[in-house]
Amino acid sequence: MIPILIGITLLTFFLFNVFGGDPALRFAGRHATPEVIESLRAELGLNRSMPEQYLFFVKQIVSFDYGRSWATKQTIRSMIDDGLSASLCLTIPVEIFSVLFCIGLALIAVFYRAKFFDKATMIICLGLLSISSLVYIIVMQYGLAYKFGIFPISGWDPDWLGRWQYLFLPWLILFVLNVGPSILIYRSVMADELYQDYVRTARAKGLGEITVFTKHILKNAMIPIITIIVIELPFVITGTFLVEHFFSIPGLGGLLIKAFQDSDFPVIKAMTVIVSILYMLLNLFADLLYAAVDPRIKLS
Repeated sequence: MIPILIGITLLTFFLFNVFGGDPALRFAGRHATPEVIESLRAELGLNRSMPEQYLFFVKQIVSFDYGRSWATKQTIRSMIDDGLSASLCLTIPVEIFSVLFCIGLALIAVFYRAKFFDKATMIICLGLLSISSLVYIIVMQYGLAYKFGIFPISGWDPDWLGRWQYLFLPWLILFVLNVGPSILIYRSVMADELYQDYVRTARAKGLGEITVFTKHILKNAMIPIITIIVIELPFVITGTFLVEHFFSIPGLGGLLIKAFQDSDFPVIKAMTVIVSILYMLLNLFADLLYAAVDPRIKLS
């Protein structure tokens, strides 16, 4: 993880500080005088040598102090903390519920494989997968929020008790978006386990089908399922910017999009490194889970 993190910091630094042009010139604008540009370079620390700038960037990462946003002048850490809180409230409940629901439904579909329930489940999932996420957002927001008034159309409350009323419809949309692809993938993984030797051995011992599916097939299918979930999670947390945008939820997705629009390099750099670290930590967590799920895998 350490060499990968060093590589990520080097790549991020050179992309934004070297190949991206002069950040001070971008920030000051076309019509800025040389004196203003030079003043900005000194203020942003761009008048130092490249090694000094890189070491300062690493120091910011280690100390979790990413400086201030060029656009809003807020500290980047406070912006990320606020955005992370909103994004986690939006994504984590949906992710937990959808994973449990999809694993259970996929297991039932494999149990009744090639029968009506299995075929109907696959057709519905393919249908859900074929529709754009934008269609779900617009149709459900118009129908359930505007037309029938079941949910608020959009909004956000910083208070923990007040924000939940604004999350029910986004939760429903994200759940529908997750169901189609997840069930198809989980079903495929579980179906591959059906023809393994350990399944034939378990049946030869006289174990019932329910026991074979729940204690053997499901357990052995958990390793690829854990891998899929862990790979998806960082992008789930940061990749819901469409839902966040339509429902005015101040999460990380909206923060990142706004940073791109404003050419707010410090925010983009901080988010790039944070997502990379999150991805590596989740992969490490997945490796630990492998050992817990499969006794053949040992930690060393």
